[in-house]
Amino acid sequence: MLMGEYHRNIDEKQRLAIPSKLKEELKEEVVVTRGLENCLFIYPVSSWEQITSKLKTLPFTKKDARAFTRIFLSGATVCDFDKQGRITLTPQHIAYANLKKECVLLGVNDRLELWDKATWEEFYTTKKEDLSDLADHLFDIDM
Repeated sequence: MLMGEYHRNIDEKQRLAIPSKLKEELKEEVVVTRGLENCLFIYPVSSWEQITSKLKTLPFTKKDARAFTRIFLSGATVCDFDKQGRITLTPQHIAYANLKKECVLLGVNDRLELWDKATWEEFYTTKKEDLSDLADHLFDIDM
């Protein structure tokens, strides 16, 4: 399981250092694609294969399924780690997520999410107060 919050910088060559703890779980390569709420999703290959299997079951006759699949898959790129544990982001990825130098990398179960720092802080600030309501709507909590 991928989890945690890591503050990172993207260097001038558009490289992102992945924390070694996370890199161990990701193995040799990852798939980077456009995510939701203007962040990037970074999947281990095994999780990516599960996602694409689910996408194959979507009916191509449905307009929303075609649109989602086009945008999601057209933004996908396989990235290998360099010797320092970095991946190189494409200009399209940088533009989509409005990434600047400072960013936040989140472990979110089966994937990582890469956010522009300011965008993440805005999202977090607006959603943290709703955490109880979100949980109430999503789970039947008996802890």
